[in-house]
Amino acid sequence: MISSIANHHIKEIRKLGRASARAKSGCFAAEGEDLYAAARAAGRVSLYVLCAPGLAGAADDWLETSPAVLGKVSQLGSGTRLIAVFEQRWDPVCGPLAVALWGVHDPGNVGTIIRAAHSFGVSCVAIGPDTADPHAPKAVRASMGAIFATALARFSTLEELPRPIIALSPNADRRLLGPIHEGTLLLGGERTGVPAELLAAVDDTRAIRQKAGDSLNAAMAATVALYEATRMAAP
Repeated sequence: MISSIANHHIKEIRKLGRASARAKSGCFAAEGEDLYAAARAAGRVSLYVLCAPGLAGAADDWLETSPAVLGKVSQLGSGTRLIAVFEQRWDPVCGPLAVALWGVHDPGNVGTIIRAAHSFGVSCVAIGPDTADPHAPKAVRASMGAIFATALARFSTLEELPRPIIALSPNADRRLLGPIHEGTLLLGGERTGVPAELLAAVDDTRAIRQKAGDSLNAAMAATVALYEATRMAAP
């Protein structure tokens, strides 16, 4: 049983809370039995698993760890009974329908967008410049396991995205209406939206019409947009 925070697995998991360590190692941690089950359902295999003593269904290769030590490395306020470490998986940007994020800073929003993208059958979620790491602990939790079943890609320029590119902007003249069979929905940051220079380079800009309020949360806007884009796209 692991009973010391000096254990090398414990040290690694603590480091994986930092973006620099995740980038260097190419790994990330997921907490809880539900996330682990989602990973298994998606065919993902963990590098190793730390679990509380006597955890029901624990496999032979799981590493029993004292609750006190698990509590030291848990990112959850209520603690956890399981922490699994996985390799990150990055795919090429692909269509027919992609979601691209540029400047979405909140990892919780990124994770929720991944969850919505998976729910509506999006081909991939493309992570652009100045966007939170989708493998951050908060993003992984917010994805509710969708991070294991959704293609993630990186991009740095609009030329890498499937066309047409439709940017969401509250100032657009036309409302977003579906279906959208192919292309990219481009979402910007929580406060600034899609930068003006990108709006000038995309194929179209559309708005989500609201009855009240200034704007939607980035994750809410993505969810509404994806519903609208796909609600008539398939039987």
